[in-house]
Amino acid sequence: MVETKSDQRADAFRALHEGPPFLIPNPWDAGTARVLESLGFPALATTSSGFAFSLGRLDGQVTLEELVEHVRAISEVTTIPLSVDLENGNGRAPEAVSQAIEAVAAAGAVGASIEDWDPEAGLYPIEEATERIAAASRAADALGHDFMLTARAENHIRGNPDLEDTIARLTAYERAGADVLYAPGLRTVEEIAAVCQAVVRPVNVLALPGLSVAEIIAAGAQRVSVGGGLAWAAVEAMAAAARELQAGGDCGVLGSGARVREWLTSA
Repeated sequence: MVETKSDQRADAFRALHEGPPFLIPNPWDAGTARVLESLGFPALATTSSGFAFSLGRLDGQVTLEELVEHVRAISEVTTIPLSVDLENGNGRAPEAVSQAIEAVAAAGAVGASIEDWDPEAGLYPIEEATERIAAASRAADALGHDFMLTARAENHIRGNPDLEDTIARLTAYERAGADVLYAPGLRTVEEIAAVCQAVVRPVNVLALPGLSVAEIIAAGAQRVSVGGGLAWAAVEAMAAAARELQAGGDCGVLGSGARVREWLTSA
């Protein structure tokens, strides 16, 4: 049996979660994905907020069809594993979550995350959220190649920073078949360590100001992502340069693009 490109990326992604802890940055378009690959990162993850920004929208305002094309565009120009921020999985029903997993996998993703929060419904009851993760796990198992499913407990960034609830949710999602556990919004080494000690599967932690990547890893994280953080760093730098020009300032604030060709051809 011939191993496909998806098989190779899927195997590489699984191996990353079984080796030393790693940083998985979040590009917001195909160009930034190429740059990050050329810088030597072993895997990438999409950012829902960064991608929405690239379309001139706020987070949560992108359709599954648009996301699938985004995933395809990144997958076609990179060679490393790609995981996808699927937000709430394109709908509340378990069937919608399964379809979302299938759609991004067909576009080249070898991993995806599912949230337990909906803009209209709020945080799902733990039983319903667990059923959605179980459905996503079954869909991933049926793909024909490995696929790393990440289950997200959103309560820390949705007005309910209850660590006990976070841990209860993540342990339930682990039993339901999640390969990676993720609670964005953990802000201290103690919180991260408590989550990592409560589960068996690898834990992804969102990098936030106040903690270093080294501290997050030392607390037990297997994977560190940045969400929209790189996108906002880039946008803020662009806006600062534009304001300098607007004020009649030095044109030296403009980038030359001298390294762009190197980044786009070395990946």
